[in-house]
Amino acid sequence: MTTALRAHHFAGLGPGPKLIVLGALHGNGVAGTRGIEQVLAELDAGQWRIERGGLTLVPVTNALAYAQGTRNGQRNLNRRLLPTSDPRDHEDRIANLLCPWLAAHDVLLDLHSFRSPGEPFVMRGPADNDGALEPFAQAQAEGRLAMHLGPTRVVDGWMSAYAQGALRRRARGLPDADASYGIGTTEYMRSQGGYALTLECGQHADAAGPGVAYRAIKQAVACLGLADLPPAPARGPFERLSLVTVIDREHADDRFAREWKSFDALRAGDLIATRHDGSPLRAERDGRIVFPDPGAQPGREWFYLAEPSLRPLP
Repeated sequence: MTTALRAHHFAGLGPGPKLIVLGALHGNGVAGTRGIEQVLAELDAGQWRIERGGLTLVPVTNALAYAQGTRNGQRNLNRRLLPTSDPRDHEDRIANLLCPWLAAHDVLLDLHSFRSPGEPFVMRGPADNDGALEPFAQAQAEGRLAMHLGPTRVVDGWMSAYAQGALRRRARGLPDADASYGIGTTEYMRSQGGYALTLECGQHADAAGPGVAYRAIKQAVACLGLADLPPAPARGPFERLSLVTVIDREHADDRFAREWKSFDALRAGDLIATRHDGSPLRAERDGRIVFPDPGAQPGREWFYLAEPSLRPLP
């Protein structure tokens, strides 16, 4: 088992924000790792440099999962990501190192990819609010950065959708039935006063994914003023979506009605899947399916549903 978490830190001599970029939080999502490696090569060659603030690059966040070529090491690192005085597994130990790093930065860019076919997209946090679930006060800054990362699809609603899913789990007497299970890197970053974006760089095997990650890192550095790099202008129009719910797989014999990919359109009444007992799962309203996972384990997220978001950008 790996026993260290490797980071590369660049400190500018001038004042500015501190950005941390994560790759391979899940071991089978390597687009971010490759994009970070390209940025590191340019910095090491002196092609450009950090002049202000700070940049921390973590090419492989979960080295055990990365070495195995699997999504998780011993569990999903991006669920219930919180420091603990009683670490039980590899991911708990990573969290105890990673959470203080996040808290010491101002901005997080977390680079991912996904199993099913689909185009890259950005996930942002909630609107500014002082509620109990995910209070936040930097939605404007987060939205501005989201517009410059490259993809033109921006998704929000993660924690509110997860809270609904947790209620259903609780009603069935299942574990991980509270909203805190949905806390990952970006949610933890916001809880510490920063802001954060997840960039989904496309399907795991998409050869274009590393380039998506690389360009987004350079754009984030430029937009935050860390280096003397001109940011590319935002390119719209943007499609704004909100996750509204998450549906768990309940049984190994639950089956999708067809091969879905992220953001396939749904019409009210469309058959999405069939439970093992023959009961249908149909779309209640028009929307999109997100993160459909035919390999999901029973009791875990199977797919999400999204609808158009009324929130502006930024």
